Amino acid sequence: MARYSAFLGRSVEVQYRAGDICLPASGTFVGDSGRSIFLEQHYEQHGQPKNFRWEIPYQCIVRLEEIDVFARAAPLHATRADAVDLSSQHSLQASAAHASGGAALVPLTQRPKTA
Repeated sequence: MARYSAFLGRSVEVQYRAGDICLPASGTFVGDSGRSIFLEQHYEQHGQPKNFRWEIPYQCIVRLEEIDVFARAAPLHATRADAVDLSSQHSLQASAAHASGGAALVPLTQRPKTA
């Protein structure tokens, strides 16, 4: 029984387990074998059309949802209202440091020249 066949032909985003980590994948849902799902993504590289297709077994799927392709399109330029303030950026770095086991991103500053 194909569990995810309702998504056939739709743009989806999948979060799946690969070993100890969770990875995101997005593309067109092109198949459901009853044991795995198949996604396909079309892109252009060096002027040549390419496609990438992959198989994700059911037991590795963490989350699967349909996405609206047009809603995900990023604006060409950010407005001032879209800018991230420094306090939230600092909290994001702190969260990343906590998640990575203590390794933090430290901003590099230019050292004063000594004689």
